[in-house]
Amino acid sequence: MIKLIIVDDHFHVREAWSWVLNQVPRISVIAQCSNGQEAIEAAKRLQPDVILMDIHMTPVNGIEATRTIRQFSSKIKIIGVSVQAERSYVNEMLRNGANGYVTKNSPSTEMVAAIHEVLAGNTYLCEEVGHLRAVAGEMRAQAQLRN
Repeated sequence: MIKLIIVDDHFHVREAWSWVLNQVPRISVIAQCSNGQEAIEAAKRLQPDVILMDIHMTPVNGIEATRTIRQFSSKIKIIGVSVQAERSYVNEMLRNGANGYVTKNSPSTEMVAAIHEVLAGNTYLCEEVGHLRAVAGEMRAQAQLRN
């Protein structure tokens, strides 16, 4: 069973993704968090397989939360989720330890594909930001050099 945490400051977004993903065999949403600080605490306590991390939240945003989670776990896979499809957002999430990036415009089938890809050890970028795939390769190479 894939244990998943959904992090988004909008209740209805969390509920919608939770409902959709709980319909998928072998995926279980084990927690919902409304900000990055809650995500950090839940990640420490629950040790999920995957976190779907919104970017724009307060008091701790998704980039900061991703960076903090990476300090205590390299095993948890993190997928940045945002309405933003700009290179700067994708780069920042990947640079801070995200394993993938999916826009909120992406269909649920693409989110499921992203979950499986990052669990397989790959970096996943959704179709909407697919033109940035070369950037993901560069980020992965830089991360391997640091390790």
